[in-house]
Amino acid sequence: MSDYTRRFDLSSDDTVDTKEILTQVYTALQQKGYNPINQIVGYILSEDPTYITNFNNARTLIRKLDRDELLQELVRHYLGV
Repeated sequence: MSDYTRRFDLSSDDTVDTKEILTQVYTALQQKGYNPINQIVGYILSEDPTYITNFNNARTLIRKLDRDELLQELVRHYLGV
């Protein structure tokens, strides 16, 4: 094993509004009767878009977000940094 620590950098100039997309996807899932948190977590873990409904273009919207960037945003928000 190496003591080398690999750096992970997600510098991006994308103007995609992550919060707006997640809110729209959450609402669409809720309106269709799904548990939005479970469905979004399933999507993040598997990157399988079938966890997200097509209703109100939610599946198309969530696929605009890069999964790594989405995770980075969620961790940043959770930690308040």
